[in-house]
Amino acid sequence: MFAIDQQSYDVLVEHARAEYPNEACALLGGHDHTVAKVYALPNAEASPTFYVVEPKAQLRAMNEMDDRGMELVGIFHSHTFTEAYPSRTDVDLASYPDATYLILSLANPEAPQLRGFTIRDGKVDEVEIRVAPSPDPVGG
Repeated sequence: MFAIDQQSYDVLVEHARAEYPNEACALLGGHDHTVAKVYALPNAEASPTFYVVEPKAQLRAMNEMDDRGMELVGIFHSHTFTEAYPSRTDVDLASYPDATYLILSLANPEAPQLRGFTIRDGKVDEVEIRVAPSPDPVGG
């Protein structure tokens, strides 16, 4: 199972909607399949059918995760017009077998659908995603 809090989920949906009609992308840092921080990043391709995380932004995010002792738990992108399932290109380019690949479909903009997958050696397996309440702010 992959756990994401409501606030992080909302950030992903907001980022996907802001980038629409192009695909949005993000990296998710955390521990044990649980998100601690969302890194909403630019799509260097600015395309509705393809994404490439902007390399300098990706390096900054990966360095910050290392500095904070986090691991890359998830790789996110949106599908603007198709279902939330890895495309052939997504499978071919998947290079982080330990990360969960999250895809948010905006095919129905009023009802975004988020699904998660592992992609190892070209094999796609769905992972259950649990959206949990966001933690209360400290002192709140």
